Amino acid sequence: MLQQRMNLNEADPLAYKPMYAMEKYIHSAGLGEDLLALVKIRASQLNGCAYCLDMHGREARAAGVGNRRLDVLSGWQEAPGLYSERERAAIALTEEMTLIGEGGVSQETWLGVSAEFSDAETAALMMAICAINVWNRIAITTHQELPEIAEN
Repeated sequence: MLQQRMNLNEADPLAYKPMYAMEKYIHSAGLGEDLLALVKIRASQLNGCAYCLDMHGREARAAGVGNRRLDVLSGWQEAPGLYSERERAAIALTEEMTLIGEGGVSQETWLGVSAEFSDAETAALMMAICAINVWNRIAITTHQELPEIAEN
């Protein structure tokens, strides 16, 4: 079993301050908590971050995202009826930005995002994708432990 290596907040409480400011911006941008949850979960699936999958899965359910859509998210391309065009564009961008070293962001994906989001929304979406990738890297590097919660 992995043991938590450190608690970043205890080591340096100021380290999280810019991340919390970014989260405040992201959540105030009007993208919707359901869309943000899908983005956060998909990046966390790709990065293998159990801590973030647990947290954002609970957030997604609280935002009204159904279990079926969460269960199928890693196979979203095979389930076009479960996700809106806007969600599909955001998820595609999430995948390509998260795996940026594998070919960057394709023109097809960029055009899909441009068709569904304003420039300001695209900026917020990109920052949301960047933020979850930072959170994933912190949690994975430190072996952040899952919180104890009552099972449903």
